[in-house]
Amino acid sequence: MTLNPLSPLLYEPLVRMALLEDLGRAGDITTDAIVPAEQGASLGLRARQHGVIAGLEVARCAFQLVSPAVRMEIERPDGSVVAPGDTIATISGPARALLTGERTALNFLCRLSGVATATASLVVAVKGTRAQIVCTRKTTPGLRALEKYAVRAGGGANHRFGLDDAVLIKDNHIAVAGGIGPAIARAKAHVGHLVKIEVEVDTLAQLEEALALGIDAVLLDNMTIEDLRQAVAMVGGKAITEASGRVTAATAPAIAATGVDLISAGWITHSSAALDIGLDHL
Repeated sequence: MTLNPLSPLLYEPLVRMALLEDLGRAGDITTDAIVPAEQGASLGLRARQHGVIAGLEVARCAFQLVSPAVRMEIERPDGSVVAPGDTIATISGPARALLTGERTALNFLCRLSGVATATASLVVAVKGTRAQIVCTRKTTPGLRALEKYAVRAGGGANHRFGLDDAVLIKDNHIAVAGGIGPAIARAKAHVGHLVKIEVEVDTLAQLEEALALGIDAVLLDNMTIEDLRQAVAMVGGKAITEASGRVTAATAPAIAATGVDLISAGWITHSSAALDIGLDHL
């Protein structure tokens, strides 16, 4: 799968805001006091853990907003698998800019690489099956586009980006509407012909009712492995099947073996650990 780059329009304002938060009113008083303005430096981004890289262009943006004179040479692009000690990129330019931008750049790079690494762990777990790993809307506020990009860098795919790009009828919608039938009918009457409709179900009886009404996808939430197998057989290819709930690298293979099309996991974006990456003097 080709990893298309993120548009700078999506991340430059976020990086600028993070730098402003870090620089405060007086700037980097430590670096400005210690490092002469004319001094240059070359530093290396190095992996300190096994993982998958994501967010290098965001890191580049952080350094270049501090000084356009900074140059980054990427050795291991986004989507690369790295081991401890691997050099990911070399950065050169005014020493003050490198030291001032370091933390903001690493905050983004380590966070996004952690998401990519978590995603990759699930992708590897379901290798050889038809199942595809997808993310959810459980993202860090303001960082959704970046974290969903990191999911793609880790070999996963994206679920909807927001409330406006697809209908997902969940349990509370069903409760408020008075049942699956009214909820689906109202959704179909409201949205255009290009908008997909997915329904979350907890039981095979709910699945049967939803299928009879014609839907595009079904979210099989927290079902047992046996129920997932039966659900896939009931759907019979008439809709996309998505499994969710308690998805880990240990449980994913059994879930994938039921024949579901998608496996969604919220933790890969909301709870993944940052990948340890350092900026070292060359």
